[in-house]
Amino acid sequence: MGPQRIVCLTEETTEWLYLLGEQDRIVGISGYTVRPRRARQEKPRVSAFLDGKVDRIIDLRPDLVIGFSDMQAALADKLIRAGLEVWITNQRSVAEILQTMRRVAALVGASERAGAWIAECQARHEAMRATAAAWPRRPRVYFEEWDEPMISAIEWVSQLVGTAGGDDVFPELAVQRMGRDRVIADGLEPARRAPDVIVGSWCGKKFRPEKVAARTGWADVPAVRDGELHEIKSCDILQPGPAALTDGLAQLHRIFGAWAARSV
Repeated sequence: MGPQRIVCLTEETTEWLYLLGEQDRIVGISGYTVRPRRARQEKPRVSAFLDGKVDRIIDLRPDLVIGFSDMQAALADKLIRAGLEVWITNQRSVAEILQTMRRVAALVGASERAGAWIAECQARHEAMRATAAAWPRRPRVYFEEWDEPMISAIEWVSQLVGTAGGDDVFPELAVQRMGRDRVIADGLEPARRAPDVIVGSWCGKKFRPEKVAARTGWADVPAVRDGELHEIKSCDILQPGPAALTDGLAQLHRIFGAWAARSV
């Protein structure tokens, strides 16, 4: 049977349960949820990211609340003290995302459907790697998930950059699990690493390529010089769930493939 009344404090769990056909178990979602679109019409929005409507969540009588990361620790604490069962996931890599997806599926008795979806997803990733291997060059990529301060790609994004055919210019920061440890203190360091492509995904606000291009000392960066500044919306790449592994990755691959074709 598993949990029958689930509150999802972040979008990726909501999207995954819909993909598994288990959306009827969801009784509350995050206000930031945009995938799938229908969830916003069908489910009450009971949380932001850092906090939530605790009384409203309690009134929904959930038998499980699922959240993500240390960023939701304070909200989780409130809900636990209110007597609710809370599970906070902490996936940071592609492998951990898949492991978490399998665990969620097992909770709702959908392991077989999850396994089929994951196998198909992994096959698409392998095909993408094979396509990128035939390119004459791989782009050097600076992925920026926040601008003030500058924060480089989290591990799953860095790994997806590699799968899509690019090379992250800050691989040593990608392995740092906390955002504060991926802050780039020296504003000229990304420019020194000479990325061919810059991808921005500023969580919660629109990427402004003109602001990036105007940064002091960045005029000669290949990506700036050639106009290779692109946005991927945070809902497509910064949620550690299905969207990043499908739509976010596909967008990276299209950007890098177009760059490779122009670089022949």
